[in-house]
Amino acid sequence: MRSRNPVFSRRGFSRDNGYAGFNAAPQAGGPAVATQGNPYAQGNPYAQPAGNPYAQNPYAQQDLQYGAPPQAPATTGRMTMDDVVMRTASTLGVLVVTAALAWALLPVDDANISRSYGIGIGAALIGMVLALVQSFKRKASPALILLYAAFEGVFLGVVSSVVDNRIADGAAMQAVIGTMAVFAGVLIAYKAGWIRVNRRFYGFVMAAALGFVFLMMVNLLFAVFGGGDGLGFRSGALGVVFGIVGIILGACFLALDFKQVEDGLAYGAPREEAWLAAFGLTLTLVWIYLEFLRLISILNSND
Repeated sequence: MRSRNPVFSRRGFSRDNGYAGFNAAPQAGGPAVATQGNPYAQGNPYAQPAGNPYAQNPYAQQDLQYGAPPQAPATTGRMTMDDVVMRTASTLGVLVVTAALAWALLPVDDANISRSYGIGIGAALIGMVLALVQSFKRKASPALILLYAAFEGVFLGVVSSVVDNRIADGAAMQAVIGTMAVFAGVLIAYKAGWIRVNRRFYGFVMAAALGFVFLMMVNLLFAVFGGGDGLGFRSGALGVVFGIVGIILGACFLALDFKQVEDGLAYGAPREEAWLAAFGLTLTLVWIYLEFLRLISILNSND
């Protein structure tokens, strides 16, 4: 399972996915999965005895020999929902703590804003490097993920303090509430079956995200070399539109994250995959929070 932020690549539903195949026959004791017409049919390596020590019960034959009913396959070492929740809570907890410390210890008054903002940007760059390293690793590294959360928290704490104290009072809390509302809304819609994550959905979201990121990069280049707001994608009415689009894209990536977690649980992904789920969810929630913060800034600067 490899969860990715829209800024990077997502392989959760690609052909090289480790367990998100749907065309394998259901294993004994495993979930029944539809097999017709699924474009991701690649099989599930975790369901194969050769690759999964928990796919067979070594005591099953002994149970049958003594007339006892066969025991269910062992599940030790497989990812559970509790694992995902605990890893995600740990990652977000580190992020929130470092954000609070940055808010308290890095003032953004006229005398200190340059230093504080410089530290925040530096932390963001380090966090981006750590996220990229984890994104290209085959296995989850809890240390890398927690370090990413720590540095990203410093950046969020500084930028939130700047917006809250110098642009819009209460913006940080509004962005937090907005992010929580999007998370809850997407989760409810996903569990209710209103959002169906399939290959078409994935392709549409990826295409939209790539186009969005490309436009933002072009706008940044024009802003750096031409001055002002670049092409205006992050200011005025156009900035509001792009802010809303960014939030919608974040919501779509949340649906992909939920699908990846669901597949991991269904196909018996290893327990360490829960760290990748936590990493992906954290990346997406940071994306949504920043888009809310940017949107609030634009709306208040237009007042």
